[in-house]
Amino acid sequence: MAAIEVNNISRAYGQVQALDAVSLSVEYGELFGLIGPDGAGKSTLFRILTTLLLADKGQATVAGHDVEKAYRQIRKQVGYMPGRFSLYQDLTVEENLKFFATIFNTTVEENYNLIKDIYEQIEPFKKRPAGKLSGGMKQKLALSCALIHKPKVLFLDEPTTGVDAVSRQEFWDMLKSLKAKGIAILVSTPYMDEAGMCDRIALIQNGRILQTDTPGKIVDSYPSPLYAIRSGNNYELLKILRDMDYTRSALPFGEYLHLATHANVSIDEIISSLDPADYPDLEVRPIEPDIEDLFLELSREV
Repeated sequence: MAAIEVNNISRAYGQVQALDAVSLSVEYGELFGLIGPDGAGKSTLFRILTTLLLADKGQATVAGHDVEKAYRQIRKQVGYMPGRFSLYQDLTVEENLKFFATIFNTTVEENYNLIKDIYEQIEPFKKRPAGKLSGGMKQKLALSCALIHKPKVLFLDEPTTGVDAVSRQEFWDMLKSLKAKGIAILVSTPYMDEAGMCDRIALIQNGRILQTDTPGKIVDSYPSPLYAIRSGNNYELLKILRDMDYTRSALPFGEYLHLATHANVSIDEIISSLDPADYPDLEVRPIEPDIEDLFLELSREV
């Protein structure tokens, strides 16, 4: 049995459809990413799976228990780290950890081996109030508190938002270590570059799952040739490219435009279709798509 099973879960807030027939599964020892922008429905799904919210339709089980009928059992077997730091800021690092251990009728010493590698990084600050920790340290403390009762399933809702790049990488390294211990991990993130850290991912937009697979297979499913293009006037170039017969989509990506074409079009054909006088510094090169390219492609169809 999978650690998490979600079948056609739907949830609305008034006229807003937060989740629309969402289905997915997560195995024990798997790091599964729910990837999508703010407002896509990630937090709503997490609240349903951690028994904080009821779905309008559909069924879901966590650690073999129904989320509606067995919420007490689920709460004993899951760890939940919300996106916003929610520990007691006036308590010290040490006091927060002991408090959460007490809630679950355990002790820090009993399950210390599970959090040892994480907690040792913040132990020098154990007497410091949690509210005075840096963002990366708060993240490690919150993860330690979510793990102190040795959960079978771990839910992490946008855990790296607002954290520096080094702390983000350290955090993902910690998740890989936890996965190796057999814990099922469902993590949500708006950062497309973090998708490659997961074993499998589900892309979500407007409450709907767009695609579920390994990051590599999802990228391989991109349907079109793709080119990176830039000039001294990307704004005008974008408008021109969107009107070309060969264009499937043209979107801004930083200092470049990403041009997807309906069929194989040579670089010379693209260049010759544009007035060289308007774009004397034009640069065109073929590129491999990434998760963000595919996400935007699939979002066009939603």
